[in-house]
Amino acid sequence: MHPARLLLLTVAGAFLGLVGGVAAWGLLHLIGLITNRALYGRWAWDLPPTTMLERSPMIVIAAVAGALIVALMAHAAPIIRGHGIPEAMESILLRQSRIAPRAALLKPLSAAIAIGTGGPFGAEGPIIVTGGASGSLLGQVMPVSPSERKILLAAGAAAGMSATFGAPLASIVLAFELLLFEFSSRSLVPVATASAVAGAMHYRLIDVGPLFEAPTHELAGLTALPSYAVLGLLCGGLAVVVARGLFLVEGGFRRLPVSEFWHPAIGALGFALVGLLVPRVLGVGYDVIEDMLSGHLALSTVLAIFAAKLVAWWLALGSGTSGGTLAPVLIVGSAFGAALALMVGQWTPFEVSATGFALVAMAATFGASTGASLTAIVFMFELTQDYRIVLPLILATVLADLVASTLLRDTLMTEKLTRRGVRVVRDYRADTFARTHVDRVMTSPAESLPADASIADAQRILARGHHSAYPLVDSEGRCRGVISRTDLLAQEQPDSDARPLLDIASRDVVSVQPQQSVSRAMEVMLEESVEHLPVLDRQGYLLGMFTRTDVLRARAVEAEEERPQEAVMLRRMMRAARVRHAGTRHPRS
Repeated sequence: MHPARLLLLTVAGAFLGLVGGVAAWGLLHLIGLITNRALYGRWAWDLPPTTMLERSPMIVIAAVAGALIVALMAHAAPIIRGHGIPEAMESILLRQSRIAPRAALLKPLSAAIAIGTGGPFGAEGPIIVTGGASGSLLGQVMPVSPSERKILLAAGAAAGMSATFGAPLASIVLAFELLLFEFSSRSLVPVATASAVAGAMHYRLIDVGPLFEAPTHELAGLTALPSYAVLGLLCGGLAVVVARGLFLVEGGFRRLPVSEFWHPAIGALGFALVGLLVPRVLGVGYDVIEDMLSGHLALSTVLAIFAAKLVAWWLALGSGTSGGTLAPVLIVGSAFGAALALMVGQWTPFEVSATGFALVAMAATFGASTGASLTAIVFMFELTQDYRIVLPLILATVLADLVASTLLRDTLMTEKLTRRGVRVVRDYRADTFARTHVDRVMTSPAESLPADASIADAQRILARGHHSAYPLVDSEGRCRGVISRTDLLAQEQPDSDARPLLDIASRDVVSVQPQQSVSRAMEVMLEESVEHLPVLDRQGYLLGMFTRTDVLRARAVEAEEERPQEAVMLRRMMRAARVRHAGTRHPRS
């Protein structure tokens, strides 16, 4: 990328960081205002702890009223339904990263209403979509390419998450794992800039410390890893339950014999009734995570929160209202880990850290259910700033991802896209075309024609040949032009034409060099609208021909690299060992 373009994207990323910071501050305070007014009957900005929420019919009334308002807003902007990240991914994959302007306004507003009236969500999903929409809008008013607009969308999304949680590193990783579908300097610099500026805005406007305070616990070293490995495997199973349960509920709502408009209200009625039983599952619930990390809750309370939060979130998000996935899955994961630690301590002679299990289970469950394991690891470390848990955090999260990826066809982020016929590939690989040189796949030696041949000679050769174009070389082997069937068909009587072939050949040869990449050769073919490229050295000597067939050969090279090979070295070592053994048994006399 040209430095001037990169500078433009970087400046735009810094601006999106400022926008994300202000948007996150505004959304959090709007959620606090609506929560206090709808559920507590007072005017205040700060989010109250869920322990203060009393059981009353107002919980049901507020939830259903909020859901109806969100349904009206979704009628104008369907993108606000759900947690929004699949829609952002779809806009990148199918709509050149274009998001409608109304999404930037209606998504945070609808989420604030849904969460403020008791919806069991966090603010992270809506603010990510809001930031992404802001980046998309900026990319639609600036003279940028669709690829650059994608970078701005991802930068805005990263800014939103960074500003909400004060987790700039995890925000960068999230952008690459779920939105960008590429890793390059042109994308890293703007996204990192946006995330850093938004993180600074978080510290300036929202908070300066970690979001969750992890109590002091021992360093989880080598001896603790087996227990955390088991926890990771179990969290992988939990991620499967979380995802499939949501898919099942969503499918159930789609089969209801009522208009889609009423689905959020039905879901609100369901999660409000759950909230009447366990009020702590309503709303954002960051204070619930704090309690799980403290390890002071009774086993019965932890299990009640685990089951109620999961069911309430299924009903709410499955109904198509506006909300997020991160906070609910973190609460479910932390409750799962805390419950396991308490059960091990009560029912076995062993003892494990409830804080450590809750922390690790949060990351493992979230990473496995969303397909963003690296984000989960970095995110949890940034939220707690607790280095003592890093080793089991990594181990459990990757094991959970292994289990979930084996049992799940789609994650929480990709299932909706799959239903719409859009398949998302999670694996990042080095571009085969970019790392394969032309000389590795070109056709060599190339079939050519003498530069001094006549048009009639060329007509006879092309009539019995298999190629539609031939390079013309002189007596020294230098390429002087290219003749194609089209050039010959343009002649009136080519069979008897004794004119030199160079008279009608293309003298301005479009070529590539042997050490250029296949990717660059493909770009030249597209730019020049040609199907054949002579491969020339710096002196103009013909080395070979590159055609569209050779592009497939580059893929064959990649396939060969993935094919298991015979363990030649091991066989040689075994043969040498047998020779030494034979020499020992039969020493020379």
